[in-house]
Amino acid sequence: MENFTPTQYELECVATSRRFPDSGWMLEDKMCGSPSLVRTIYSKTQLEPKSDSLGLYKFSDWLPVHRMLSGSAAPVTYKSEKLAAHLGLENLYITFSGWNPKHGARMTTCSFKETEAYSVCGRIPSDESRILVVASAGNTARAFAKVCSDNRIPLLLSVPADNLDALWFDGPLDPCVKLIASEKGSDYFDAIHLSNLALKSRKFFAEGGAKNVARRDGMGTTFLSAATTIGKIPDFYFQAVGSGTGAIAAWEANLRLLADGRFGSAKCRLFVSQNAPFVPIFDAWRIDSRQMPDYDETHARRDAEIIDAKVLSNRRPPYGLSGGLYDALKDTDGDVLVATNAQGRKAAALFEQTEGCDIHPAAAIATASLIRAVSDGRVPRDKIVMLNVTGGGEQLLKASFSAANKPLWFLTPSATFPTDAEAEQVTSSVEALFA
Repeated sequence: MENFTPTQYELECVATSRRFPDSGWMLEDKMCGSPSLVRTIYSKTQLEPKSDSLGLYKFSDWLPVHRMLSGSAAPVTYKSEKLAAHLGLENLYITFSGWNPKHGARMTTCSFKETEAYSVCGRIPSDESRILVVASAGNTARAFAKVCSDNRIPLLLSVPADNLDALWFDGPLDPCVKLIASEKGSDYFDAIHLSNLALKSRKFFAEGGAKNVARRDGMGTTFLSAATTIGKIPDFYFQAVGSGTGAIAAWEANLRLLADGRFGSAKCRLFVSQNAPFVPIFDAWRIDSRQMPDYDETHARRDAEIIDAKVLSNRRPPYGLSGGLYDALKDTDGDVLVATNAQGRKAAALFEQTEGCDIHPAAAIATASLIRAVSDGRVPRDKIVMLNVTGGGEQLLKASFSAANKPLWFLTPSATFPTDAEAEQVTSSVEALFA
């Protein structure tokens, strides 16, 4: 897109409050002596949303981007009627990231991971010669693959072999996108480990996950969508989490809106949820520990296989570091909830019945937690509630493909590696993919 002025911002270390320029691909403050996230401090303190035609970049005032990429869509927020009535809530707002044309939601990967991908890739300098590396449990990979393919940005994805069915597309991708996989029976952490081996080659650079301010600020557009639609900061926020990065992003967006001054003066209470039995964040939170409990690898992989919401299976989330999920929950008087597969499936069916659209398992876990919180009397019925539906409309979109006799296209791995693969084996293989 032409005539775009790069967003003006600085970075700030959460632990020390030291501010410094974003000179390159900064993921942390090298001068900080303790684990800490860095945040963006934007020169514009008041948000001025732009035209919907710009997609995600309508929120570019608060996105650390150097350029706009083609094909993006912003999250859509609407006031629920039928689900709200079923729950007895007067002000339930659904922020939908996915495919739901009835409400104007047009993310063709059907996941809010698109918000990350368009922001992160928009942060990459146009003269970057190295290859971006992204590890994913599925949805993030699909989003980055779409964005990089459409905009011809070289990309190496690392995904567990058991999650490859998530890598569906409406047509073949550009060959600039390559995929490697960790062997069957592995999990998201194994895919991260595999990507770290690839990064030992100087031809590649890490996307950075939660440490990347562009990822968090991209995800924060869900909260900006809600606040600008409602005209006020919500009272309660519900989302299912694996890493908790989306909730951290919502908290940071909330702080910016407080500084803006036009959306109220209260902090939204973050209610995040996990899919039992994979609940390491819940286990830490319930004993008020900043440190994550030990999670045996075999046990973790087994639990990851059991849960419906595979994207929530992060063993090492950004929880205890300064500016992480623990701080976000503490600062907002938040809580961590748990829902089972059965509860999630029931919630998904209720959502489709009342709102007319299918949702992903992670969004179903968030919906189940909202149902339970309302039933337990934890959410006053007149309060403004934001339900972050982080993915949905996949069945709706695929049905349209089927009606048009348009088969799905799946990205397949160029190589699959065992969990004990050696670095030299991985680096030589991935370098050859881009030769």
